[in-house]
Amino acid sequence: MISRLPRRAAGSPYGGRLCPFRATRTEKWATGKLQPAAEKEFTLERMPSRAVTWNLYNGGLDNNGQDDRRFQTQGEILADLAPDVLCLPEATWWHEDGDKRLDQMAERLGMRPVAMVRSRLGTPPNPNNTALLYRPTVLELVDWRHLGADIFHHALIYAHLRPRGTSDDSRDFFVLATHLSWRHGDARLDEVRGWMTDYAGDFAGIPSRGMLIGDLNVPDRRPPSWTFVPPHLHARYRQVLPDGAFGDVDQRALRVLIESGWQDPQTLTGQRRAPTVGYYYPNEPVYWCLDHALLKGMPASEYFTHDTPEARAASDHLPVVLDTVI
Repeated sequence: MISRLPRRAAGSPYGGRLCPFRATRTEKWATGKLQPAAEKEFTLERMPSRAVTWNLYNGGLDNNGQDDRRFQTQGEILADLAPDVLCLPEATWWHEDGDKRLDQMAERLGMRPVAMVRSRLGTPPNPNNTALLYRPTVLELVDWRHLGADIFHHALIYAHLRPRGTSDDSRDFFVLATHLSWRHGDARLDEVRGWMTDYAGDFAGIPSRGMLIGDLNVPDRRPPSWTFVPPHLHARYRQVLPDGAFGDVDQRALRVLIESGWQDPQTLTGQRRAPTVGYYYPNEPVYWCLDHALLKGMPASEYFTHDTPEARAASDHLPVVLDTVI
């Protein structure tokens, strides 16, 4: 049995009570389950929305894609979280049989794929994908693009979204969904510079509000001791000095995004979230956040790591949840 989300306080803007609706919308904030909504009038400035990113660890599939028990559990958890925007790094094997797994997950969640992009690098035949989905009862897809196809180890997907029922583009926002390189900090820095830092500013044809979500592979903190990290993995997460020696934790890709204008929801909410990794592998007991969400011109109401026994068993990363207002 999947643990249910805690009930939100009555009268909260995320309890579906302070947002008058003009069109039927799924009522999901009270219990985390999708439920039919009564017709209400909504004020767009007060419309709550949820984004989730979750690295699925081989698409939730084991035994070369034959065992889908984790995939099924992931579907239950995501249905409870009920996102409007969903980024899924490591949607591995999901392209097989005409995107069968992607379609199954989208149907189960009441969502629609923006795109699923195959990783550029990997051991052939490379089964790794990054997927971005949206909830069509809440949002309309205006445009999407696959950015940096020759640069990214995995993928960067851009989506231009509009709250459903709006008459103009004043409430539009964009999403950058990504999975950055696992190899080292220089590769991640190369991926974010320009391709993501540019979107922290204003450009013609790009909505002034946006979010960046995904597995950035950037630690949010130093480990208590580097002895907790196997020596052969230090090159992934530490800066490498000119002489080849290891330096401090490599957070440059995340820092340059913040310095460019992206905002950390932890700063906006004043609350620090729990780590997303560190519980799965006995030889890597380092609790830190590698999965992130950043905002541009949007508020953050809640920002947390969904840490339950079921989620821990379903993947080597935990889901990251961002509640905002669109």
